[in-house]
Amino acid sequence: MQTISFSHLSLMLLPLIVVVHFYYKYTNDKKEIVYATIRMVLQLILIGYVLIFLFKTKDLLIGICILSFMLIISTIITLRITQNKSYKHYFIIFISTFLSSLLHLFLIIEVLRLDSFYEPRYIIPLAGMIFGNIMNVLSLCIERFEKELSRNESFIEARTISFKAAMIPQINTLLAVGLVSLPGMMTGQILSGIDPLIAVRYQIMIMVMCISSGGIALILYYKLKEKFFKY
Repeated sequence: MQTISFSHLSLMLLPLIVVVHFYYKYTNDKKEIVYATIRMVLQLILIGYVLIFLFKTKDLLIGICILSFMLIISTIITLRITQNKSYKHYFIIFISTFLSSLLHLFLIIEVLRLDSFYEPRYIIPLAGMIFGNIMNVLSLCIERFEKELSRNESFIEARTISFKAAMIPQINTLLAVGLVSLPGMMTGQILSGIDPLIAVRYQIMIMVMCISSGGIALILYYKLKEKFFKY
């Protein structure tokens, strides 16, 4: 597999500079994309070193701490875009994310038939995919849900509209995969020399995991929301 040097990697900044310019021109915000990009680079470099350490140690306690940290950060980011930033609302987001993630991690362990319950080379990256996916789905759902409620829609109507809106990107991805795009994980495996038919099986697992983990998290969110808040 080709090694990418940092000097060549910097070429990807050229179109980003154009995006930053027009983002500032249209929104009058010149910091957000720059800040997000710098933070992304630093976070990925840091996690690269952390993953090397995790893969070598295979310490379950450390793994639990890392997964807990990832879970907390993803749920805090989800709460960031909501109007209701109460502890009760955060608890609902946290529980919805935790239960859906736990279910799908158990299923992944069974599907992959791992030698031990905790294999950091598999569990950490896949858990990251699950957390990130649920974070995006819940963010879309809550933003639309709150907007519909502010328009005096009923709980059921707001739930219907926001559920469908949050699932549109997930369904579109399923419809487009293999025809319009080759997903990141599958592309990475093929570039590293894995048989495409083996890569396809992994990608099917990931695609199903994404839509179901997001959907289960939404269902749990609505159930808990209905239970703890009165509409």
